[in-house]
Amino acid sequence: MAASDNDVTTSEGLSLDSMEPAERAGHEAYIERSAADLEAVFDVPVRVSVVLGRTKMAVSQLLKLDTGTVIELDRQVGEAVEIFINERLVARGEIVLVEDRLGVTMTEIIKPQ
Repeated sequence: MAASDNDVTTSEGLSLDSMEPAERAGHEAYIERSAADLEAVFDVPVRVSVVLGRTKMAVSQLLKLDTGTVIELDRQVGEAVEIFINERLVARGEIVLVEDRLGVTMTEIIKPQ
């Protein structure tokens, strides 16, 4: 049987197309992936949040906040910020200034556990 351009091979170099279904079980296939493979999810909305820091305060203090009020957070200037996607921690990064807007550059990707 001749191998086709779309032929998938196992880690041992065996063609999955030439194997019986029972033989295919347990073989990991090497499949080339590209950004085009993700095209179906390009328009899925996600919520990205960046946590600059946290603090605790009583509701009475919260009600007294006004424009220009400074709130002390539990982080120092220059410390890494946490980047969440859909409420899941995915990375840490640093705050950057791009023209007149704040942005975040990722410095560490958090592996799922």
